[in-house]
Amino acid sequence: VQLQASGGGLAQPGGSLRLSCTASGNIIGIGAMGWYRQAPGKQRELVAITTSDGGTNYNDFLKDRFTISRDNAKNTTLLQMNDLKPEDTALYYCFAVVESPGTRRGYWGQGTQVTVSS
Repeated sequence: VQLQASGGGLAQPGGSLRLSCTASGNIIGIGAMGWYRQAPGKQRELVAITTSDGGTNYNDFLKDRFTISRDNAKNTTLLQMNDLKPEDTALYYCFAVVESPGTRRGYWGQGTQVTVSS
């Protein structure tokens, strides 16, 4: 199983970016799927996560600007980030709990860099 994230890059303050993450491999089903981020010198923190039945859980400090969505048929989650701030600069990691034959475990993507700067 692999998680492939894309969509990071450079944005100006107040701008927007959309991150995408797709899981591939021998997948029976996906439970929780979403995003964490880690800024230099800081711990990794939850951004937003979805459940297979459509539930969502957001970092309280981000929920007014970020929106997570999910396409179960495509094993994909999207993170729409609006009104970006310099403090949103971080490496964003996709995460998913994946059921494969004989196992159910969490997987991390490789991380995609988001930089917010003028």
